[in-house]
Amino acid sequence: MIPGPVHQGRLESPFYARLKELDTVNEWHQWKGYTAANELYCAETEYFAIRNATAVFDLTPMTKYRITGPDALDYLDRLVTRDMSKVAPGRVAYAAWCDDQGQVIDDGTIFHLREGEYRLCSQERHYGWLLDAAAGFDVDVAHETDDVAALAVQGPTSYSVLSQLGIAGLDALKPFGLMHANFRGADLVISRTGFTGDLGYELWIEPYKAAALWDALFEAGELFGIRAIGTIALDMARIEAGFIAVYEEFLPADETVRTGRSRSPFELGLGWLVDFKKPNFNGRRALAREYRDGSAWQLVKLDIEGNKPAHHAYIFPKEKRNKGDIGFITSAMWSPVCKKNIALGTVRAPYGKPGDALWVEIYYQREMHWSRKMAQATVVDRPFWYPDRRGATPPGPY
Repeated sequence: MIPGPVHQGRLESPFYARLKELDTVNEWHQWKGYTAANELYCAETEYFAIRNATAVFDLTPMTKYRITGPDALDYLDRLVTRDMSKVAPGRVAYAAWCDDQGQVIDDGTIFHLREGEYRLCSQERHYGWLLDAAAGFDVDVAHETDDVAALAVQGPTSYSVLSQLGIAGLDALKPFGLMHANFRGADLVISRTGFTGDLGYELWIEPYKAAALWDALFEAGELFGIRAIGTIALDMARIEAGFIAVYEEFLPADETVRTGRSRSPFELGLGWLVDFKKPNFNGRRALAREYRDGSAWQLVKLDIEGNKPAHHAYIFPKEKRNKGDIGFITSAMWSPVCKKNIALGTVRAPYGKPGDALWVEIYYQREMHWSRKMAQATVVDRPFWYPDRRGATPPGPY
């Protein structure tokens, strides 16, 4: 096992120079030690690239761990709540991992790159915790964030762009599948994954080939509306898809100070990731008890009247809106593609069933004047945005 990297100052990803050339607004932030763009020219225009063409997002700062060794599968199966034995080589699994109290530490994706060789990707850094969890297993855990450059290539024309790039076999790649291709002598891993709820792919390659991959990708996408995007546009798309985000819908269980501030998989709508048929895993006993007795909270998707986004708003029951709140909004936006005021939130049980009518208390400011609006909201049980092309194989040209 090798130690994780120690960064002195802010890093620049292998794609930073290309992003900097496109930047017109100088809006950047730090993402786990790297310089990352909030937006490059206009967040709304970048958002429409996701929904109407091809958007390219620099994924390099995402935390990545390579997990290998004779006990790699047993180790992961003990680590996460889902049954990893069902994830064959060439497949990607969305997963969550918990502490002993059944509270989510983080969620992410696990790539079964080759037989017995895995890559775990997450928002947060978990190297110390992963090493502690490896006790008793013959397994190697390597922090490879800086060793893998990555791009998200998302949108309706993304298949056409990658086909123009000359990637053979892409037409057979199913959602949550991955394939290996040769890009100018380097191993290019292509996964049909993403955070936009649309047709899309993620590309993973060694850093020394990153700039060449970027240039080839943008040349191939010139006639397909390809654009680079920042974090704001990506966040808009993930809310429409109904995807949760750490520090928005939940806090990592190992970072909370007060009790009751973390969430279980059931409380985040991830009960489908908890498999009680497999042997022991972190948090199993606590989750079994919660499954039997019921959860305290429920994640909800809300269709809200009007056009004022319900940022950080309180949620009230329909019949008792003057009796106190039952929860709060975690992510909100006006959806340009759905033409709806949408939000994700968390409410106390037993509220939050599909079809439930609720009230949302919205505050908004116009010309230094604050206004308050009580808006009606309905709990929905499907993503706000789910185009057919997202699951089609092959997706077809757009």
